[in-house]
This record gives sequence, C-alpha cells and structure tokens, in this order.
Amino acid sequence: MNIFIQTLINGILLGGLYAVMAQGLALVWGVLNIVNLAHGAFIMLGGYLTWTLFTYCGIDPFVGLVPTAIIMFVLGYLIQRGLLNFVARGPMFNTLLITFGLEVILADVVQIIYSADFQAINPSYAGSSISLGEIAVPKVNLAAFAVALAISIAMWMFLLRTRLGRAIRATAQNLVAARLYGVEPRHLYAVTFGIGLALAGAAGGLYGMVSQINPYIGVYLTAKCFAITIIGGLDNPLGVIVGGLLLGVIELMTMQYVGATYQNVVSFGVLILVLILRPSGLLGKTA
Repeated sequence: MNIFIQTLINGILLGGLYAVMAQGLALVWGVLNIVNLAHGAFIMLGGYLTWTLFTYCGIDPFVGLVPTAIIMFVLGYLIQRGLLNFVARGPMFNTLLITFGLEVILADVVQIIYSADFQAINPSYAGSSISLGEIAVPKVNLAAFAVALAISIAMWMFLLRTRLGRAIRATAQNLVAARLYGVEPRHLYAVTFGIGLALAGAAGGLYGMVSQINPYIGVYLTAKCFAITIIGGLDNPLGVIVGGLLLGVIELMTMQYVGATYQNVVSFGVLILVLILRPSGLLGKTA
C-alpha cells in the first residue's frame, strides 16, 4: 500500500510539472492556430538559462525562473513579430516547417554552447525530503509542483479575469469581432507567443531541477506536451492541468507495476483512446 501511495504522490508531482510544460503549447495552438514543433526546444532552452544563472551567477533556481521567463517572453515576442507573423495567415504546413526548423537550430546552437552532455540543476537542498511515515516527498519536487500549479492556475485566471486575457480568448474565438472592438492582432499574437515561451522557459527551469537536460530532449518534450493538450482539451485552460496530472500518474503507475519499457506505450495509448472516445479532450467542449 505504501508503494502505491508513494507512486501516486510522485505521479501527481510529475503531473503538475507536465501541466505547466503544456500550457504554452496549448495557448499558442489555441489562439494563433500554430502547432509549435519547437515548443520542447524552448523548454530545453529555459532549462539551460536557469542552469546558467544558477551555475555561473549563483542565483537560486526558483528565483532564476523569473529572469528566465522574461528573457523567453522577449524572445517569443521577437520571433512572432519578426518571423511567424509573415506566415500567420498561410497554410499550417508553413508554420510547421518554420517551427521544426527553429527546433533544429536551437538544438544545434545549445549543443555548440553547452555541449551534448546531460546537465542538472542541483541546489544545496536538492537531496532533502519530507518524511510522512514511510512516504518520502523530495523537497525540490514538491516545490517545483507548487510553483508549476501556481503558474497554471495564474494562467487560467489571467485568461478568464484580465482584460488582456479576455482579448486573447476573443481573438481565438472570432478574429473579426475582436478587431471591431479595437484588438490589434499582430501585437496580440506576438504577446501571446511571448507568454507561451515564458511559460515554456519557466517549465524548463523546473524540469531541470527534477530531471536532466540536454540539447536533444526537445522532440520528446514536444510530443509529451502535445499528448497532454489533446487529453485535457485545447479549449479549456483547466483541461491542460487535468491532462498533465492524469498523464503523470499513469506514467509512474505504469513504471512501477508494468515496467519502464511500457511507460510511453501506455501514455500515448491513452492519447489514442481519448481521440477515439472524446476527440475534444476530457474537458473540451463537444460539438
């Protein structure tokens, strides 16, 4: 029983991180209709930025999430205004090619700067844990989960309660109507992409604290985020949180009771099952 509870807790902690990893992809996809194939690479880049701030500047990794998110927001704004806006109204295939190219470029540039070795963000408190009887909860994982959940909930409230959030949702639902109310699409699209990359950067910093990063994890992380977004539902910000938590628990339960070999088989099997039974996602709106 203790093994089951320990695995369940670890799965929930992992799922919270998954949720914030997928938030940026879901936002950009839902508003800009861009399936960002470089999303995982931007998560990786955020991890390396946080690692650099910690290793060379001595900034605590949780504090380093703030400058990392700011840098990634600026980068995302510039990429959208200077590159993706030119093909925003073109076929989706064009944006797929461009974002795939960005993923390749980012991976190669990061390898040149940092090498292909695995890196991890290990603050002094990384090895400590909280004991609840026979259950041990790593402090870093718990803190990363808390930060990830706070970011996800803040993002949800931002979209629902703020003027800019409502403008983003309105543009996603009806661009013509949003323009009639004074929304400037190019600036809003760039802000949205910037927010998406800021979320990816923060998620990368959290990921680097609980796992290892290297320049070529981007494709794996993009696939994981894609699965979470589809499972939870693209048109409901809360759905991404639910999808992340569900996938985190399923993966660790599979590793514990079936075997690590079947982890991705089961998780993407759940994705296929959701697409068959409920194509809009668990919390998505049905037609």
